[in-house]
Amino acid sequence: MRVSSADERLLSILREDARTSTAEIARRLGLSRTTVQSRIQRLERDGVIRGYTVRVAEEVEQDRLRAHILITVGPKRSAAVVRALHQLPEVRSLHSVSGTHDLVAIAVATGVQDMDWLTDRIGGLDGVERTTTSIILSTKFER
Repeated sequence: MRVSSADERLLSILREDARTSTAEIARRLGLSRTTVQSRIQRLERDGVIRGYTVRVAEEVEQDRLRAHILITVGPKRSAAVVRALHQLPEVRSLHSVSGTHDLVAIAVATGVQDMDWLTDRIGGLDGVERTTTSIILSTKFER
């Protein structure tokens, strides 16, 4: 699947605000409105754009605790651990990473006790060898 530099710029605008009008995107990219519409339709059809989502303002979630949970998984246990983590609604995203850990979960909890419960639950999953949790203090930017 080939994504052109114009497509990359279009995707960048949509990442900032997926509700940006086609006319505004066209103006910012120096393209016609119909060209932008066609590009978006093609990117959706080709599966480059898989959907649109909501990004909630940090102020809305300021009472919640967010964390990166680094997870080390035992040999041949990754698929089972991923399935188990997918069942936890507090885990917002999960990433496979290189280095000393195998996975990084981005988690949200209502407070310290709930985050403690969550990290204990993750650490107790069959196949999880070790976890390291870092609380997110603030988000400087997000795309």
